[in-house]
Amino acid sequence: MPTLVSEVSPPSPQPDSPSRNVTATIVLACVGVFVSYLPVVGVSVALAVIQQALDASTTGLQWITDAFILPTAALLLTFGVIGDLFGRKKMYLIGLTLSCVGCLIALTAHSVVQVCVGQALTGVGTAALLPATLGLISHVCPDHRKRGAAIALWTAALGLGLTLGPLFNGLIVEHASWRWIFLPTLAIGAVTVVVGAFLLADSRSDRERHLDIPGQLLAIVAITAVVYGVIEGGGAPGWGSAEVVTAFVVAALALPAFVFVELRSRCPMLDMRLFKSKAFSGAALVMALTLFAQVGLVFSLSEYFGLVHHASTWDIGVRLIALNGFTVVLGPVVGRLMHRFSPGLVLATGLVIGGIGALLVNLFDATTGTGEAVLVIAVLGLGIALAMAPITTIAMNSLPRRLGSTAGSANSALRQIGSALGPAIFGVVLTNRTLDTLPAHVAASGLNPADQGQVIGLVNGVGIQAGAFLHLNTGEATGQALAAYGASFTDALHTCALVGGIGMLVAAAVALVTIGIRAHAPHAETEPEATAATHPAAGATTIGETG
Repeated sequence: MPTLVSEVSPPSPQPDSPSRNVTATIVLACVGVFVSYLPVVGVSVALAVIQQALDASTTGLQWITDAFILPTAALLLTFGVIGDLFGRKKMYLIGLTLSCVGCLIALTAHSVVQVCVGQALTGVGTAALLPATLGLISHVCPDHRKRGAAIALWTAALGLGLTLGPLFNGLIVEHASWRWIFLPTLAIGAVTVVVGAFLLADSRSDRERHLDIPGQLLAIVAITAVVYGVIEGGGAPGWGSAEVVTAFVVAALALPAFVFVELRSRCPMLDMRLFKSKAFSGAALVMALTLFAQVGLVFSLSEYFGLVHHASTWDIGVRLIALNGFTVVLGPVVGRLMHRFSPGLVLATGLVIGGIGALLVNLFDATTGTGEAVLVIAVLGLGIALAMAPITTIAMNSLPRRLGSTAGSANSALRQIGSALGPAIFGVVLTNRTLDTLPAHVAASGLNPADQGQVIGLVNGVGIQAGAFLHLNTGEATGQALAAYGASFTDALHTCALVGGIGMLVAAAVALVTIGIRAHAPHAETEPEATAATHPAAGATTIGETG
């Protein structure tokens, strides 16, 4: 069985004992992740309103979403190391503060660029928060069962943020300017900073850690280049443009360079040897695939309800509530299921149910009723609820507790990479598929040739957001034009559903191969005396292949 040995320094003094403020630490960790995820889907459901207010293109709307996710994915690992070095409480408070500042910038925005800047700064704050919250939980919960229960609560808080974000924002947009959708995160975050400064139990790693500047730079370049290439390739520049081809070439060079640098680094940002654990590797890949499908489908369904059904922001939030609401409601139940059966079995079951739910979106058409839509979304949400907590629990329990922050950072980084690629790829599919099928639907609509040309020209010029104001440009033929547009958009949604459903079913297959469905014992937190006695660095950590 392969092992790896990582040199550690003697334990650093801990500001607080793990036995102190355990409940407060878990609660504040959950509030932190709730604040982090409150704007994610919440902003997505308000995109149609933002588009009209700021005259944003489809590419601009995708960047509003990815401006938050990109820095989160790129900086998670580095902030995990910084938290290990200087204290996770400090990173928690800094992360919340940055999120509040980012929301303040977006709240006062008068352009797409300013919204993106605010979103990006909020994403930086989230990058600091996520590994800090998981590291704090791992520190105060040495027992794997208590840790699993705490992570289930953490996952439920994440789901609560994703659930309430659309509802808060829908209510705000109905009664005030869209800019105020950033106020809940700002207000809750500001209060939590003050409370956390007094009650949060601090911790830091007892291993020697150093910042990995080359690895961080290569990670930023690789992740940004991939997402930039996908978004711009599906927009005006096109896949064959010099800037898009350059972006993909840069990504293709930066990714292997990152792996090479990390393998040779004395203290890597992402220790590639962590992936010798089958369970950890499987959970990381499953996390990326699941979040790719989930966030991509949220983006697609939000656009579908807004542009085809012309639903208000509040109505969109209500229709999507089951997508993440089950994660909150079933959090404690999922925790008990993992103990009674196994995390692997619960995970695989959830992914299969979620994949089926995503494929059922193919039943939607331009006139699908709210009841039918919510029922299908509920199936998808049930699958996600069953899958999310086991993924994180398996990743955290597959490695020694002292590596909790490292595991949490890597797990969250893969989560955010999947989240970033979701709206980028699904947005490209929506746009291209709608434009490809539109001429046939317009030709069959009964519109005269002049109106057909006007509709096609409008959608080609504006993109899929043309559905928000198509009736302003088609005169008396509004109904026929909107029906043709709705049929084309629904065709595109079906393609997105296939991509999302197949992605989740592939994730289920990966889970079965790498994790299995049998009960898995958590990684033993042991340090054999022989190792400590014979290795130059007493207290070396051994990570074996688990699961």
